[in-house]
Amino acid sequence: MIDALILPAQRRALNPLARALHRRGVTADRISLTGFAVGIMAVPALALGWFWLVLALILANRLADGLDGAVARLSAPTDRGAFLDIALDFVFYAVIPLGFALADPAANALPAAVLIAAFVGTGSSFLAFAVIAAKRGLRAEDYPTKGIFYLGGLTEGFETIALFIAMCLFPSLFPVLAYGFAAACALTTLTRWWQGWRAFA
Repeated sequence: MIDALILPAQRRALNPLARALHRRGVTADRISLTGFAVGIMAVPALALGWFWLVLALILANRLADGLDGAVARLSAPTDRGAFLDIALDFVFYAVIPLGFALADPAANALPAAVLIAAFVGTGSSFLAFAVIAAKRGLRAEDYPTKGIFYLGGLTEGFETIALFIAMCLFPSLFPVLAYGFAAACALTTLTRWWQGWRAFA
């Protein structure tokens, strides 16, 4: 919901580190893959109940997610980089609820399943819109440097990460947080369906 608003400040904050990495020959794709590997480590950490470590891993993953694009813009953004960015992000978003289900299957398995299903709705509607938008040559004015068309909604990247942070800080509230965010994701999916229905009529 507010991703487009915070994007300029995020880029200003990350540019010095991105330039330093670029000078050392670190590629955007390497940052993407490293960040994904770090993020996936949250699953076993969650299963063990190490929530503070999970929080650190999530934040490190998000730092890498911002840096890969910043580094790419210093050279030449590629289609492969854009593909990696979004494909790895969607898997990362799904495995965090899975990790909470492993941490406490009795309490968390069903809400985790509901949340992952809701993520499928937001993710599939996002990507389906991007595919047709690319076919028509459309660009998202709020995200002019993104590799694919970014369709906004009530639940975007910032809100999802805020959710994961809250879950790490208050793990006993996972079911409530998961159900509440799943409802918000369902609303996002419905609005994207409606936007696609109208835009591609």
